[in-house]
Amino acid sequence: MHKLFLTYALFSIITICTAQNKVKKINVKDYGITAGTKENLTSKVNKLIEGLGSEAVEIIFPKGRYDFYPDSNYYKTYYESNTYDAAVRKLAILIKDKKNITINAQQSDFVYHEHMQPFTLDNAENITIKNVNIDWDVPLTSEAEVIEADENHIVMKIDITQSPYKIHEKGLTFVGENANENWALSGGSWLIEFDKNHIIPANTGDNGCVKGDLKNVKYSEIKPGLVLMQGKFAKTPAVGNFLILRHGTRDHAGIFLFHSKNTKLENINVYHTSGLGILSQYCENIEMRNVNMIPNPHKNRYLSGHDDGLHFMGCKGEIVIDNCDAQGLMDDPINIHGTYVPVIQKVDDYAVKCKFGQDMSHGLLWAIKGDKVGFIQKKEMGTLAYGTVSSFEPLDVDHFIIRFKEKIPTDLDTGFVLENLSWTPNATITNCFVGSNRARGYLISTPGKVTIENNIFETSGSAILIAGDANYWYESGAVKDITIKNNEFRYPCNSSYYQFCEAIISIYPEIPEPNASQPFHKNIKIENNSFNPSDYPILYAVSVDGLTFKNNTIKRSFAFTPWYPEKYNFRIEACKNVEISGNKIGKEVLGKNILLKGMKREELNLKNSELSVEIAKPI
Repeated sequence: MHKLFLTYALFSIITICTAQNKVKKINVKDYGITAGTKENLTSKVNKLIEGLGSEAVEIIFPKGRYDFYPDSNYYKTYYESNTYDAAVRKLAILIKDKKNITINAQQSDFVYHEHMQPFTLDNAENITIKNVNIDWDVPLTSEAEVIEADENHIVMKIDITQSPYKIHEKGLTFVGENANENWALSGGSWLIEFDKNHIIPANTGDNGCVKGDLKNVKYSEIKPGLVLMQGKFAKTPAVGNFLILRHGTRDHAGIFLFHSKNTKLENINVYHTSGLGILSQYCENIEMRNVNMIPNPHKNRYLSGHDDGLHFMGCKGEIVIDNCDAQGLMDDPINIHGTYVPVIQKVDDYAVKCKFGQDMSHGLLWAIKGDKVGFIQKKEMGTLAYGTVSSFEPLDVDHFIIRFKEKIPTDLDTGFVLENLSWTPNATITNCFVGSNRARGYLISTPGKVTIENNIFETSGSAILIAGDANYWYESGAVKDITIKNNEFRYPCNSSYYQFCEAIISIYPEIPEPNASQPFHKNIKIENNSFNPSDYPILYAVSVDGLTFKNNTIKRSFAFTPWYPEKYNFRIEACKNVEISGNKIGKEVLGKNILLKGMKREELNLKNSELSVEIAKPI
């Protein structure tokens, strides 16, 4: 038996080695692709990939700098979730209808020019991209150092080599590499402020010096690179801090994974993007290890991505995220969700007409034959029934008809949305660092099994948001099994206010009429974490059945002055089976209290005697 085992083990090793030897090595130098030339390599790299056959290959880039510019031969139309439409997406590297390819850049710098999409995987399988730095020669979003500031004026120092600009009667415009492309500073830029430690100061964020209103600001140039802004500023940014002059639009992802399977991303630094960092859309099984969304440390920049970092829409299988850092993003580092679609008409007993509810989520292949779909009532977000898709018929980019194998509910009307339950992933997020980013940390909206463990959070808004929304963003769905354990929530968490950020952990489905007898979310466990709040809110929860907060350590920070209007550590609304127990709460923690709303006191099992309970009176 022992000999048999050794023979089998030896055979396995030989088989693995043989399989590895079958991977063909391709050095891009042999295809005329040379580092350090600054020539446009878009066509050469794509032709190399297009010419590949069915054998497994590793494409090796000798370490260096490789430049990519838009090439009209690689303009394609993609409808990308949570991204504004562009006439075409300008692609740098496209891997379409291919299998078993590894791109190994050996720590090279891939440098991009103008608005474009660095990598696109379309209907690809078993693809690995590793050891690459992604950045732009001229950044797509500008930033400036504060030289002087008071309530009536701000003097900004702008690096004109990185952010060339023009001042005119309508305001300040940033000019890209393409002379035909002007980027106007938008009214919704907010002028997010960072200190020299890359932290967004407390009680700024979206509530900063202009609060998103730049209509009445006047600009003038003191000298090249020194710009004066005059107006009425709600707050005064600190001298020496940096302002993110967010302009342009989210029109291209950094990496776009589209209807692909078994994708691995390893050792990647995404220093900059013109939209979402990495968008995975209708993909199965994604593994990301040491994939970082961070400002380029060699350029003294404070901003990394224009929007979300790692964004997953309508995926399934396993999502594994390990040892990934996020800092300087203008939206959430991780967002995992599906897409609700509103019902607009019952066609017959087996079919409904639907539309995409959000203007950044249309044109999607929302369902395929055999998918399981839930019929959800919008007011209470309860699932009325389920159906199996027999056909999906697009009518245009906004509307489609879904036909089901079973009869649909007789009372189905425009008060319902549909949720595709077949494209809902499990997720494991471990050993990551979430630095200071605008808005939230992790957004989780999937009924799959989710584990968030051994991460460090310093984000400006809520560290974790568990949402679900059939009325605005239309991001589905209800969580069924999520464990948040052994994480460290440091003092910057929830230090500024953003949408849905009600506490360090915010469980905030948008439910117009929460029903405590039929909660939306289930089985959320928050255990063995450390919290270091300067303010009151720690946990906000709406519509959960089975919420546990136990064996956590809470120690007050004095990093900033409390500002949050409501003075409760725990606000719990319309929940069932809640347990708060075994937590170590420091003497100086503010509040030490719980507010219950729209639920019975007996639904709370409280085993922390230092916490008082208040029951909100019905309005």
